[in-house]
Amino acid sequence: QVQLVESGGGLVQPGGSLRLSCAASGSIFNFYAMGWYRRAPGKQRGLVARITSGGSTNYADSVKGRFTISRANAKNTVYLQMNSLKSEDTAVYYCNAQPYSAYENNYWGQGTQVTVSS
Repeated sequence: QVQLVESGGGLVQPGGSLRLSCAASGSIFNFYAMGWYRRAPGKQRGLVARITSGGSTNYADSVKGRFTISRANAKNTVYLQMNSLKSEDTAVYYCNAQPYSAYENNYWGQGTQVTVSS
């Protein structure tokens, strides 16, 4: 079992920045990809950004050019740098670890709240 612990959420004004961190209890090399998802009030959880073990990334269209996902393998940590935040970015952000095998379940963190408001 791997535990994922998110941190870095909070209240920020529109146009501001936050950096989320996801610390894994084991090696993130054990996973095909690490990602960030979010659930806004009244909406389903959706992909924000994802990074594979090889370093390939993909982003939701709504965050392209504003958010950057990265990984620090030696620290078993994945980051999400969020710039130019908008009110519509308000959500609970979840860290995800996707195993190589399709027969294994994904791992999820407990979530961290991000609120963008003036």
